[in-house]
This record gives sequence, C-alpha cells and structure tokens, in this order.
Amino acid sequence: MRLLHTSDWHLGRQLHGRSLLPDQAHMLDQIVGMAHDCRPDAILIAGDVFDRAVPPPEAVALLDDALARLVHGLAIPVVMIAGNHDSGERLGFGARLLEPAGLHIAGPAAQPVRGVPLVTRQESAWIYPLPYAEPGAVRSQFEHPESLGHAGAMRLALAPVLAAHPADSLAVLVAHAFVTGGTESTSERPLSVGGSGAIGGEIFAGFDYVALGHLHRPQTLGGGRMRYAGSPLHYSVSEIGGAKSVSLVELARGQLPQITALPITPLHALHLLTGTLAEVCAAADGIDRDDYVVARLTDRGALLDPMARLRVTYPNALGIERLILQETGAAGARGARRASTTPEGLFASFFAEVTGETLLPDQQDMLMAVLAELLAQGQLASSGQGEA
Repeated sequence: MRLLHTSDWHLGRQLHGRSLLPDQAHMLDQIVGMAHDCRPDAILIAGDVFDRAVPPPEAVALLDDALARLVHGLAIPVVMIAGNHDSGERLGFGARLLEPAGLHIAGPAAQPVRGVPLVTRQESAWIYPLPYAEPGAVRSQFEHPESLGHAGAMRLALAPVLAAHPADSLAVLVAHAFVTGGTESTSERPLSVGGSGAIGGEIFAGFDYVALGHLHRPQTLGGGRMRYAGSPLHYSVSEIGGAKSVSLVELARGQLPQITALPITPLHALHLLTGTLAEVCAAADGIDRDDYVVARLTDRGALLDPMARLRVTYPNALGIERLILQETGAAGARGARRASTTPEGLFASFFAEVTGETLLPDQQDMLMAVLAELLAQGQLASSGQGEA
C-alpha cells in the first residue's frame, strides 16, 4: 500500500510581511505532480492546512484548486485533518457531502473518530483521521470527570479506535501533535500555553503508521512507525539548512514502513546571511538574486537606509537584524532614551543604541556646539531645568 503524506501547508502565511501565496501555489503544483507520478492509494494531509482560523479568500481558492486536481482530476482519495492553526468547523464544512467523492475531512474535534477504509490488491487498511483537539474539548466529548493533559486526551480519543480496529487490516493514524523527541523550530505555534504539550510515542502503539503534523522539520520517530512530513516550505530562518519534502510511504503487514522523501523545490529559496552590509551584498555570487534573504548585520556604526541598499542586490530581501542592538540591549537603551529629558541626553542614548559605544569627550563637545548653534537659530527649543 502506497501513501503520500504531507502536512503544515499554512496556506495564506506571510514571511516578514511578504505574502507566500505564489510560493505555495508553486509548491502545490509539485505535490499534484508527485501524486500523478507516484499514483498513491491515498494522500494524507496532517493538519495546519491554513495558517489561521479565518484564512484569506486567495488561500481558500488555492486549497480548493489543489484538492479538485487530486480528488477529481487524479481520482486519488484524500484524508485531511484540522491542525491547531485551522478552524475545524470551517475546514470541515461540507465534509459529509464531499466524502462520497473521495475527500475525507476531519475538522471539528468533538466528534468520534471515523475510520476511512482503503483496499488495494495487496492490502487493506483503515485510516483514522484525528484532528487536533484541546484536552478540554476531548474531556467534554467523553464526559471525562477529571482534567486531562495532551497525553491523557490522546489516549482517551484513541482507545475506542484501537478497540474496534479489525486485526486483519493495517492501522494508519493521521494526527496533529507534538511527540516527545521531535525537533522543533521557531515557526510552530505552541500547543500548550505555559507547557510543551508533548506526548510520548508509546501512545501510538498498535498503529502500523502514524502520519504526523505540527513540527516543520521532516523526521521519523518511534523506530520508524511515526513520521513528521514537515512543512513543504521554509516558514522561518530557523528551518534553513533542512530540505523540504513530501513523504512517500510504502506499507505492508509485518514490516516497517518504507519512507522516501520527495523533495520540494521552492519558488524562492530562503537564506540567512551574516556579516557587514558590504559583505552580505558581496555574497550574491552564490545565491539566486531573486531568492528570499534575511540579513544579520554586524556593522557597528549607523547605516543609511540599509534595506534599500540590500534590495539593490537582493530584490526580494525580507528583513534585517542588527546584531549590535541585541548585544547592547536595545530595549534598555530605548527605555533610557525615553527617560532622557535633554537633547544631548536623547542623542547620547540613541548613539549608544546604534553603535554600542558611549560618546567620547570630543564627540560630546561637537554635539554641544551643534546644539548651541541650533538653539541660537531658533531651531531647537530650550530644555532649561527648573522652569515653571
């Protein structure tokens, strides 16, 4: 049995204020092409289909087009669940009407898990789509008398599934969770406020394959039976360095899943470049000029419109980080600047924030001379102390 496993599309997401919809359309074209070439028996989409509960109309249209090409155009069944970024009710709208066509959506969490049967010439399987659910919602659904954490909620939701699963069929779970041992990045929204929301992989004992969503780095856990397909695009600089892909899974009873990562080629690769502004611009020889760039600048002095200068070399530059501001504690410097009441105090705080250094005596003399001239010309209001 062959499955195509993907997750964390985050349709409608922005990166440093830049819409990624063209990049996501390019990515979805590749996934449809993979499905055409590999002819999987089913496609599993493990949550975070959209980036937010109320996605922009363009993102909804993008999903509609991709699913139509997969389900209607290629006649491949799709099993899709809601993640913690999605609104389960919105994602699951019309699910009962779409199911006969081959599109199986598990949106709202407070519903029993309904298995999707899948039969091929060699194997039979039941695919169980389990959308992301807050522990409180699971507790209410099962009328559980005690409070639950993420692990307890997962156990409670899976118990009836495993109890009813036929022994002569493969058991496949599609879930959205943070499994202990998984590697995080900065672009995932925490599942739990004030805690990790992590669950142990032993909870999934009894399943032949667990198609996971939530973590953006592709990775295999649980001795090979649990897999994060990862996000198909880089959604933060913390993900740079890892290739993005879709997971092609071959399943057979009594054997470990055989997983092949099918690489995704981004429309614009994401780069993090560190150095002075001049050094970063000089590094363009090894980079496609149209790629996305975030620059970590080590310059210690003031820079005049560095973003404009960066975009001369990299038209799609996304952002700049000034390391000097992090080293000197920019927040503290800004607070000191706000607390200053004199022009010389304001400038001295600003100078320290930008350069990480204090004014030298000759620089202070020069500053006072300029301020005195401005005051004499009437271009600077007096900051006399003790005035009524």
